[in-house]
Amino acid sequence: MPDFAKTPNFIDAVPDGDDRTRSVCGTCGFVDYRNPKIVVGSVAVRDGRILLCRRAIEPRKGFWTLPAGYLEVNESVEDGARREAYEEARAHLELDRVLAVYSVERISQVQIMFRARLSRPDIAPGPESEEVGMFAWEDIPWADIAFPTVGWALRHWRQTKDLDAFAPFSNPIDGV
Repeated sequence: MPDFAKTPNFIDAVPDGDDRTRSVCGTCGFVDYRNPKIVVGSVAVRDGRILLCRRAIEPRKGFWTLPAGYLEVNESVEDGARREAYEEARAHLELDRVLAVYSVERISQVQIMFRARLSRPDIAPGPESEEVGMFAWEDIPWADIAFPTVGWALRHWRQTKDLDAFAPFSNPIDGV
């Protein structure tokens, strides 16, 4: 998708009927709305162990994360979560339900995390992972977790692992 705001005719202005400054074409009035990125991922489990991926790319290269990444255009959140698990860990998932929806305002992200099961036992690093592993709860490398939302999702999974139904979580009030 082109970044129209980089063309010389775009100015910062408040469009008619709007309440905030946007990038607007000074010639035709086209508004280049910039919206948050959507990240989809999962806490995927098999035999009581959780799938984690050691990042092979920045940001946070070398740290552990859940299989997750940006949703593609024309892709459902479910298909995106399954695709990311395959790309990062060659994992095949059965999605259970939405675990959480997190807002990361400072980087304009919305993260939709699923609770899932690995439908096959075989996993392997994809191009964005140095290694992948299945971790028992007590063996999770907490000191090397890449992002706060990964810790949130893991803890929220733990709270719901034995529940058939629950309301999806959001950002923890205390940030932990």
